[in-house]
Amino acid sequence: MNYNFYNRKNILVTGGTGLIGIPVVQKLLEVGALVKVVSLDETTGINPDAEFIQGNLTNWEFCRKIVKNIDFVFHLAGTKGAVSTGRKKAASFFVPHLVFNAFMMEAARQAEVERYLYTSTIGIYPSAKIFKEENAWDGPPHETNYFAGWAKRMGELQAEAYKIEFNWDKIAIVRPANTYGPFDYFNSNSSMVIPSLIKRAIEAIEKGHPLVVWGDGSAIRDFVYSEDVAEGILLALEKGANCTPINLGSGVGYSIKELVETIISFFPSLDIKWDYSQPKGEDVRILDISRAQKVLGYVPRTMLQEGIGKTIEWYQKNKNNPIKHYDVFHEKNLL
Repeated sequence: MNYNFYNRKNILVTGGTGLIGIPVVQKLLEVGALVKVVSLDETTGINPDAEFIQGNLTNWEFCRKIVKNIDFVFHLAGTKGAVSTGRKKAASFFVPHLVFNAFMMEAARQAEVERYLYTSTIGIYPSAKIFKEENAWDGPPHETNYFAGWAKRMGELQAEAYKIEFNWDKIAIVRPANTYGPFDYFNSNSSMVIPSLIKRAIEAIEKGHPLVVWGDGSAIRDFVYSEDVAEGILLALEKGANCTPINLGSGVGYSIKELVETIISFFPSLDIKWDYSQPKGEDVRILDISRAQKVLGYVPRTMLQEGIGKTIEWYQKNKNNPIKHYDVFHEKNLL
């Protein structure tokens, strides 16, 4: 990465209090950027050298205000939740995403922001074993990510539309895989597979119970550490801001069985109980990261054992003082 590229630039990071946002903010500050963070969360975890603004991105006037005199925008804000939550709370995923993605990109365009990064997701892909960027529109998003996937696809289309009509092509689009690490969501509504397993493993030890895991462990997924994704995001804005989507993952397939065994290697006394009556999910979901490697020089450096260890260590230190994430799923009004 060219560290001078970000030095003294005025940068806005939406969702800068999240799993990926915090390491992005930290890396930007380390290279001398002037960073503003916008979120509905509390400020816990944010470097005090960044300016924090608490606000709602579904408010058009607020979006217009925060992009004034900004050089680069990293739009990382999003609604996060487990598959079961996504099915029950479809509108809570779909509607806010459509609105704040559209508002932020349009506000940035009107303010003549130099470069913009849009964070899409692995969830936009239709069923496949290996996800390649050019195959994203071969079918609808998989049913487990249906509403969130469509909302994220609309953001990608918005970027393409701006390129066609306004010749604004300095937009980077990244599609991260299943990201994990410190500052993840460990609550019941929003936890993804890794934080959920870590939390339940610790609770099982405390109660003297085995760790119950759905399925048979054969499903294969692409898990990538948050700092590696953050590095890829900074590279994408610098080298890939041309409205061409880029996958950011580990490029490695880990079985759920391998993941569970990695987690319990830190808890030797814990037993596993597989619940074969429950679904295991799709057999294989892995991102092809060859475009990121070629265009960005992206190299994910954190292996699963190391990343899980760092995540467990962080959670054990902070589980009694959790980050107060804004929970859209308990809000009656979506906007």
